[in-house]
Amino acid sequence: MNPFGSPAFRRLFSAQVVSLAGTGLATVALGLLAYDVAGAQAGQVLGTVFAIKMVAYVVVAPLAAALVVRVPRRTALVGADLLRAGIALCLPFVGATWQVYVLVFVLQAASALHTPTWQSVVPDVLPDEGTYTRALSYSRVADDLELVLSPVLAAALLLVVSSHALFVGTGIGFVASAVLVASVVVPPVARSVSRDQDGGGVHDGADGGPGGMTSVGSDGVEHAGAGPDLGELPLGVRVRRGASLMVRTPSLRPVLALNLAVAAAGAFVLVQTVVIARSTFGQGDSAVALLLAVNGAGSISAAVLLPRLLRRLSERTVMLAGGGVLAVATSLVPLALAAPTPVAGLVAVGALWLTVGAAWACAAVPIALLIVRDVPDGDRPAVFAAQFSLSHACWLVTYPVAGWLGAAGLVSAALVLAATSLATTGAAVALWPRDRARRALVAA
Repeated sequence: MNPFGSPAFRRLFSAQVVSLAGTGLATVALGLLAYDVAGAQAGQVLGTVFAIKMVAYVVVAPLAAALVVRVPRRTALVGADLLRAGIALCLPFVGATWQVYVLVFVLQAASALHTPTWQSVVPDVLPDEGTYTRALSYSRVADDLELVLSPVLAAALLLVVSSHALFVGTGIGFVASAVLVASVVVPPVARSVSRDQDGGGVHDGADGGPGGMTSVGSDGVEHAGAGPDLGELPLGVRVRRGASLMVRTPSLRPVLALNLAVAAAGAFVLVQTVVIARSTFGQGDSAVALLLAVNGAGSISAAVLLPRLLRRLSERTVMLAGGGVLAVATSLVPLALAAPTPVAGLVAVGALWLTVGAAWACAAVPIALLIVRDVPDGDRPAVFAAQFSLSHACWLVTYPVAGWLGAAGLVSAALVLAATSLATTGAAVALWPRDRARRALVAA
């Protein structure tokens, strides 16, 4: 049950940690670079940079997965890391905002290839479901710690080096990630993928596998109804394949709705925390950092407990409960904002942010379990890429909504986003097949 008993996972996880550390340093360094390049317009530059990041994630992830389908996954991961390292080392030398935008787009495009590919490798090196569940929790903890610890590391480094040197640290992190991944033997993706008339997803049949999906098993034997090699399909089919599979696979349809539920609540926290702390309660930057750290602590705590929780409850129960709690916690924000004193308000908001973080992890972390369980091996990279792209598409919508509505009023923004979380969680309830139906589908 301990994923760190696998040398391959130890190295992959270490690669993730140093890569995230590099990404965190780059986030701080980009803010400082934007001020150097644009001065008082640094906020505009950073807003555009974050929008470019989301666009790259949404557009590039499925396209990259389709283009590198014939490339060994280890090669793709190492190549993406080295490209990111090269871009990071170029950033200190830019002198115009358009150069920042171009380099950031390439950097995030490489990340859009790297992250889903990494996610598709881990279940292949940890085939036991219980061990893989714990690995997902550790991965989530690493993601959250990056948000908390990277700014602290950046602040410490800035005491002894210039801001541009942070990009060197970013490059070192990506190179270290590439070296660690290169030392891992990554299993090849299964040759065959699920057979479908248009190459897009699952059809209604009983020719083996979940929902009629079939693949070449780990024993190398082609199971009944196995489809073609993914590389033989047209590029357009390969690009849309992951999203089509998510729509056509019953257990993954509710994930599409829960992605928006998570993004609605999460966007309010990430966009409006600085406004709540500074303007509503009149506190300093330390209060902003503390509230965001509390949100991360809630996510980390839930991620640590999830393996034990998922042994007692189904993914459906845990994920839908997470979506419901996200909606309730966000709807209570107006009460916290109306607290009689700033201290009481900060405590109330902190409690809600802790709850949002925990519910966020409950709704999002088990998604990978559903993909691994209900998608054939050959289709997993495409589906992980589609989930990466579609989930970030939700954030691309909710980030500006949280900002624009919040500018008009925090109370109305919180209530609208809470209603969005509630409605999309309700849609997930309606879309999710009952456990008995899902078990019958898997057994078919």
